[in-house]
Amino acid sequence: MPNSSPDSSQHLDATTHAIGAEQAYVDGLFQRLDDEVAASNERLRKVMLDVDPQNPDSDALVRRETEYHALQGKLDKLNLAQLGLVFGRIDIDAPGDNPTPEGLDRRYIGRMGLDDREDDYRTLLLDWRAPMARPFYLATTAQPEGVTIRRHIRTKGRTVTGINDEVLSGAELGRAASSDVAGESALHAALQRARTGHMASIVETIQREQDEIIRDATRGVMVVEGGPGTGKTAVALHRVAYLLYNHRDLLASTGVLIIGPNPTFLDYISRVLPELGETGVVLATVGSMFPGVEGTQPESLDAREVKGSEAMVEILTNAVRAYQTLPESAATLRVDSLDLTVTPAMVKAARTRARRSRRPHNDARGAFAEHLIDQLARQLADKIGADPLGGENLLGQADIDQLHDDLAETRVVTDFIDEHWPELTPTQVLAELLGDRDAIDLAAGDYDDETREALYRADAEAWSASDAALLDELAVLIGMPDPQQQQEAEDRAWREQIADAEDALDILSSSDSTDNDDDMFDAEILSAADVIDAEHLARRQEVRDHRTTAQRAQADHTWAYGHVIIDEAQELTPMEWRMVFRRSPSRWMTLVGDTAQTGSPAGVDSWAETLEAFVGTRFRHHALTVNYRTPEPVTEVANRLLAVIDPDATPAQAVRDGEPVRFLAGADELDAETAAALDAARDAVGSETVSFTDSEGRLHAVVTAATAESVKGLEFDHVTVVEPRAIVEASPQGWQNLYVAVTRATQTLTVVGPLPAEVPES
Repeated sequence: MPNSSPDSSQHLDATTHAIGAEQAYVDGLFQRLDDEVAASNERLRKVMLDVDPQNPDSDALVRRETEYHALQGKLDKLNLAQLGLVFGRIDIDAPGDNPTPEGLDRRYIGRMGLDDREDDYRTLLLDWRAPMARPFYLATTAQPEGVTIRRHIRTKGRTVTGINDEVLSGAELGRAASSDVAGESALHAALQRARTGHMASIVETIQREQDEIIRDATRGVMVVEGGPGTGKTAVALHRVAYLLYNHRDLLASTGVLIIGPNPTFLDYISRVLPELGETGVVLATVGSMFPGVEGTQPESLDAREVKGSEAMVEILTNAVRAYQTLPESAATLRVDSLDLTVTPAMVKAARTRARRSRRPHNDARGAFAEHLIDQLARQLADKIGADPLGGENLLGQADIDQLHDDLAETRVVTDFIDEHWPELTPTQVLAELLGDRDAIDLAAGDYDDETREALYRADAEAWSASDAALLDELAVLIGMPDPQQQQEAEDRAWREQIADAEDALDILSSSDSTDNDDDMFDAEILSAADVIDAEHLARRQEVRDHRTTAQRAQADHTWAYGHVIIDEAQELTPMEWRMVFRRSPSRWMTLVGDTAQTGSPAGVDSWAETLEAFVGTRFRHHALTVNYRTPEPVTEVANRLLAVIDPDATPAQAVRDGEPVRFLAGADELDAETAAALDAARDAVGSETVSFTDSEGRLHAVVTAATAESVKGLEFDHVTVVEPRAIVEASPQGWQNLYVAVTRATQTLTVVGPLPAEVPES
């Protein structure tokens, strides 16, 4: 075996020494982190002992609950930060807390910030989102941003396993780079890593164009567009973490909503934010955004297109109005042995009054009832107050008002009001509409037979993803109560009940006989339990709502989020955009997507057209131009598909080499594992992703026409696309589905069967 050269040995010694020095520093950071965890746990133990369980004080209970949840949140953050606590270092020509012998500032970058409190809060570790950490991501040899050396630090657990140095400026810039010191070595290692079915953080490898989007100060709608593999999703999630870092007070109370295309995608991204030190974010699909309803039932493309169209606003409005009925003829209501007549004209006048109020159906019910009962009260007054001698009515306005109040509580009258203006719920109205062809004909009479047929389904309450937006629209048309207002009303009623009980006790105790020691009689002393039951007494000490902001937001269809992120935003339909913008009255949103990948039949063709109704032209557009994920051979096939979808589109630039794409004539050429997965894919429905992990730990996906939409937003080491022509023919958006399928691969792509004839040759 040949001897190592002196230069090689010296480099190895220098690297070993550098790793040892970084290990010592990382050990110090972890020791400080451990100390904080121990202190927080000790404080948590004391907090739980702060309240006497035998004599709890309500104010003390509130303080305990508040501090308890704050400490739990801090412990979550500290524990999660240990996953790759520190990953980088820069030596920068700028003032700072850690000067080097050369007069530079040495800044360590990690997932959270740590300070040395005993040394005037000297910075030991910079949170990656802090402004002083930004040169770590921006510096290049062309624009070094004052950085002389950037070091990537690789760790496993608490152990430093390697370092990579990049010399960006200064006297050593021309020095030959040693092995494993390529400028993109950290990025290359991340891209070559095997996929696990969960998204990995890119916090160590954020690129310049991505960093500019993550830190964009826009307080309106921002569209981030880019082809497959450009890191749109990762940028969006890191932007969430950055915004929570910079706008903590606002977003902690209002929450952040992240909308993804399917549950598999949400599971795929679910670990990224906790790894970045952020929890409490609401993850949802559009099908789960209406509280209490989970839209999972498959439906036809025609149904998805119709239900996603803005025509549904008119159809749903008609469906609600169909409950505001008129009697076919006059009705007789018997009240206290007297007959009152309700004519269609009287009901129509009350209906007109209610509709003119412009209030939602349930809220307008009061106006309908008020006007109708007022007419009945005057009719009743004419009957019982008529002067036998022919003079004026003997009843005054006060008497008529009393008759009005009595009629409002009369069962026959309230039943009549319920019949012609009932209280409604969104689920009731939508189920009764979709499950009844007559109701559909009434509400959608101006539309063609295909539209009406697409709306009908036999099992009306088998909710699909597109129903959530319709239920949300109905909640606006009908007038659902605000859960927070409902809770506040209940709390007010509860406090009034407590106050009434206390007043009663005060009165009774002040009138008590003072001779309670009389042996002749058993003294009866009234206690609180005699006035208000034990359950209500217990509620007096109860902290009313233990839920986090995220939990309260998920249960409230009226919740206004501080920021909304939509991944694969091109998939949203006009009805879904209406639902989403109701959740964001501030219009502070980040929309991530690519119109070339639109798979929904009612999805986005143009960002400008889609957003015009909500923000006009007031939105900012960013483009990601570099494809980090997809190897060049796969990208070449994808670009041939893109030329069919949008000949004017500029494809992202691939930066990775890879193996040639394999084209197979038939499925009989597949290996056993892939063939077995194909059998599963042929039995799957559209929401299922069919994948498996091979003996080398690599993740494979098998994509067919049935499962093409399920892989949107995901990535796999190896992808097998079966019968591409069938994928194109299965949907009006089939070309986009095929484009998405082939671009999921990070390593290799196999295509079984010929590409469609329209695809140009390479």
